[in-house]
Amino acid sequence: MDKKKVLILSDHALSTSGVGTQTRHLVSGLLKKNKWTFRQFGAALKHTDYETVVVNEDFIIKPIDGFGSKEMLRVALATEKPDIVLIFTDPRFFIWLWEMEDEVHQMCPIAYWHVWDNHPWPEFNRVLYESTDLVNCHSYLTYEMVNERFPEKTNFIPHALPDDLFFPITDKGFNKKEVKASLIGKEREDHFIGLWVNRNAKRKRPADVLMSWKIFLEKLEEKHGHKNATLIMHCDPHDQEGPNLLLTTEMLNLSEHVFFSNQRLDFDKMNILYNISDFCMNISYAEGFGLPTLEAMMAGVPIVAVKTGGLTRQVVDHRDGSENGAAIDVSVKTLVGSQQVPYIYEDYASEEDISDGILKIYDLSPEEKESLSKKVLDYARSEFSYQKTVDLWDETLTNLIENWKYKSWECQTF
Repeated sequence: MDKKKVLILSDHALSTSGVGTQTRHLVSGLLKKNKWTFRQFGAALKHTDYETVVVNEDFIIKPIDGFGSKEMLRVALATEKPDIVLIFTDPRFFIWLWEMEDEVHQMCPIAYWHVWDNHPWPEFNRVLYESTDLVNCHSYLTYEMVNERFPEKTNFIPHALPDDLFFPITDKGFNKKEVKASLIGKEREDHFIGLWVNRNAKRKRPADVLMSWKIFLEKLEEKHGHKNATLIMHCDPHDQEGPNLLLTTEMLNLSEHVFFSNQRLDFDKMNILYNISDFCMNISYAEGFGLPTLEAMMAGVPIVAVKTGGLTRQVVDHRDGSENGAAIDVSVKTLVGSQQVPYIYEDYASEEDISDGILKIYDLSPEEKESLSKKVLDYARSEFSYQKTVDLWDETLTNLIENWKYKSWECQTF
């Protein structure tokens, strides 16, 4: 059987971005089907190495600055002759592609892995939806929005993670207290641990994370008479996209209650970080999905998250409405925009509500914490099954390729 060739335009699949990570996981899973072969334009603002990466004979990555161009795609279409073009990132980067959709459609269909994450309906994206043959949404909110207008081409397949990356560590040799002492200091070995894993960027609200933590500590002291809690922030505190978190921590008098993990960690070490934590939080005001909270759930760790975008189906069990930790309501919606994105809502939860959510996790009894951990793990494995996701993508792409027909312009005589 001839393998079907997919040309992917997305973040470099060996990068650590969410888009890059999910691209890598999807390709790895589909390669095991032994019916696909992949060529990728691996995007980044700037690469340090532009050598073509041959992962294997069926997965070859060409690093590029930006997300490509008309000429680059024309050459790829002529030389690679793909069966489908799959694009995955912010649609603003692909305006040039919509302008040449007829050229692409002479050869193959176009599938878009959607990253839009909020209301109101993005009318300015209509050309995107009309130009593509499949719009796959990993956020159910996005799926509902797009499906309302384009039901014939809209699909929902959530992100997923291989089961062997993040999981509860049950080895008898794993002593949570000792590991905490070795990683964040013996003085914190009995502390309640919160974890925030995100880029230090405005959209992720890192300074508001610190403010919420400060309010939680005040409530903890008032209710329980101590502040034995530490927030681990896994990020670069000096990232130019966000605030100076070291100075912000000092200003808020939180230095004794915040620990910065700013080294890039492999999956094994990240899994340890999740396993020593009592919860993982994400309070972004716009989030297409939010991989770190799913990583935490795969390790059996409850989450504190705002009900926005792709986070909603993680923190709320859509089957019965129960919470996989603490689901924080949006208290303020702001309508913002730019010349590229004319309008979109930003969803903000208050620091008071976030701190109450953290306190809710703290106040659970040992039995309740164990029960919640099991519930979170079962939900993550069921609703975000890696094998199920790979199988759905395999079926979806296969059906699109086999049933796709190019609708060329037709001349009519009047």
